[in-house]
This record gives sequence, C-alpha cells and structure tokens, in this order.
Amino acid sequence: MEQGINRFNIRVYFLLKHPTEQWILLSDERINGYDVVKFPGGGLEFGEGPEECARREAIEELGQDITIVSHLYTTGFFQRSMFRKGDQVISIYYRAELCGMPQFASSLQPLDFPPHANEDCQSLRWVKLEDFSESMLTLPIDKVAASEYLRLVKV
Repeated sequence: MEQGINRFNIRVYFLLKHPTEQWILLSDERINGYDVVKFPGGGLEFGEGPEECARREAIEELGQDITIVSHLYTTGFFQRSMFRKGDQVISIYYRAELCGMPQFASSLQPLDFPPHANEDCQSLRWVKLEDFSESMLTLPIDKVAASEYLRLVKV
C-alpha cells in the first residue's frame, strides 16, 4: 500500500470527436502553475454518477451538452495525484458526441491561452486524429485512455 494516501479523487473525462471532421478535442489547461494537456472533464461530485459528471463538465467547459456513446476506460493501476500528494486518482473515460455542431471557442494551436492569462485557465483545441498520439498528453492515465481510443478508431 502506498504511503501518505488518505483519499480518492475520482475524475471523469470524455473523448470527443468532431461531428464532421477527423479531429479529437483536447483541453489545454494551466493548473497551479503547470501547463497540462488533457481530455475535457473534471471531478466527480457527491451524489453524481460518472455519466452525469461527464455531461455536467461538458456544459461547464464547452457550454454544450454531449451524448455518452460508450465507456472507454477506467484506471486499472495506482496513480498518485500530481496536484494533491495525499490523493489516489481514479479516472473514468467515455467516448462522447456533441449534441449539435461545436458552439464553443477552440483553437488549433497548443496552449493558446489569452495573453495575460493567470494561474488557472483553459483553451480547447482540436487535433487531427492522424496527428494525435498519447505523447501529446500530460497525465499518465490520459495516455492509457488515448491508447485505448486509438486502438478502437485505428487511425
């Protein structure tokens, strides 16, 4: 058993393919001074199921609802949080589709934050599936989920 772990941090993410293009959506975020490339999503709240969490996070981050297509991956190994050293992270990933065409601001450039962005900010970015790889992502569990996704879509 890992020393110093005193709680679980359950995260829920969604992998979103563009409705008409062969692109996948990434979330570039500055969190506690770190630039992180990850999938859109966030923390599960008490009284909420994982699919509800994914949909709430989509509305919060994209301003749009999503439809859950299928479960993709749930963490199968121990992972300590990079932000809270006493947390064990468990992440759940879903394949999802937008309800309609994208209505949110996005970029094609990595880490495309506003010029005077401070501590915590986000930029959504489309990446061509043919150019996408696990190595683009920061978080270890995201890399595994990306590998599962790429295996399924066989780009």
